[in-house]
Amino acid sequence: MSDTAVVRTSVIVVSRHRAAALTRCLTGLAQLDHTDFEVIVVADPEGLAATEDLAVKRVAFDAPNISAARNAGLRQAAAPVVAFIDDDAVPEPTWLCRLTAPFADLRVAAAGGFVRGRNGISFQWQASSCDRMGQTSPLMVDETAPSLHAPTAGQAIRTEGTNCAFRRDTILQLGGFDPSFQFYLDETDLNMRLAAEGHLTAIVPGAQVHHGFAASARRAVDRAPTDLHQIGASMAVFWRKYAPARADLEAASATLIARQRNRLLRYMIDGALEPQDVAPILATLQAGLREGRARPLPDLAPLMSDTTAFLPFPAGPRPRRIIAGRVWQAWRKRRAAARAAARGDLVTLLLFGPSIRRHRHWFHPQGYWEQNGGLWGRAGRQDPFFRPFGFRARVRHEASRIADLRNP
Repeated sequence: MSDTAVVRTSVIVVSRHRAAALTRCLTGLAQLDHTDFEVIVVADPEGLAATEDLAVKRVAFDAPNISAARNAGLRQAAAPVVAFIDDDAVPEPTWLCRLTAPFADLRVAAAGGFVRGRNGISFQWQASSCDRMGQTSPLMVDETAPSLHAPTAGQAIRTEGTNCAFRRDTILQLGGFDPSFQFYLDETDLNMRLAAEGHLTAIVPGAQVHHGFAASARRAVDRAPTDLHQIGASMAVFWRKYAPARADLEAASATLIARQRNRLLRYMIDGALEPQDVAPILATLQAGLREGRARPLPDLAPLMSDTTAFLPFPAGPRPRRIIAGRVWQAWRKRRAAARAAARGDLVTLLLFGPSIRRHRHWFHPQGYWEQNGGLWGRAGRQDPFFRPFGFRARVRHEASRIADLRNP
């Protein structure tokens, strides 16, 4: 942990029908170097059952509406700052301290960090803004330090739902998340309302989570879409709330349909979808657009808090440990990593083989981080395909690359 004062925080995790992913996420939260936070789990019965032995607040919720679920958790938050992470994501140990530090500045109402994708190395999301048509644009930021951003006319600073934090009283006053957004654009809508009030948003590149896109009712395990209804419905609701009066929504709808069709075709080319799947899935998008144009829009009154006492979640700084080996030692090295994690160490396991295979970095359900790949293969996607490393030099290189994320 840095010398920056720790900001008391409530971390809210929404989960539905993904108890194994939720358990893995909570294992990662237990390794945070933050020392003053609580965890609120909003989940279906199976998810709540998976948390019975943990010091978390449990909120029963089993409906397909992430905004309403987040509001249910928000009402239980006892800390002045609330952070959100998805159940299919795992935070770096330094995530929460870094994400919440900007709230020491009372002008800051929101904060967002960077998100790594399922290979654990490439970025899935970084920094962006959003306009009144729901179109995003990259936001140029200093990737080595937090930065504060004010909204501009018709633009909001975006935060991603799997890695964001807000000042609790501010979003309670705004009515929380709009349940009209059952899935998709839910946090972007909140960003737009914060922008309308002129609030500052902090972008914190060093506050990172790994997001794996677990399977759901809307996508397969390989991320191939299976249902686009809520994307269409949420987009239509967003346009109703924010689109300029003269916007050509028919053209916007046609553009959305074309983009999603191209997305489906890419999955088909890659073999994740069959040719006969494309038209029916695209029809769910069109049905969603129609439904979203008629979906009732609630009057967002301030949310009332049902706050219970703050419930500290056991976490805090841990001894850091690197374990390295060759791929043929994987079974023994993984056992050693699991034992060290069970003792309370923060463990990173590096496994390399004699190849140029690309690297993957992920959090094991047994509580340790693992990176594996070819001794001469690339880790960062901008790295060359071949790098003439010796084993010890590669271990030093990768340990150095991740040191800032694992060390306070």
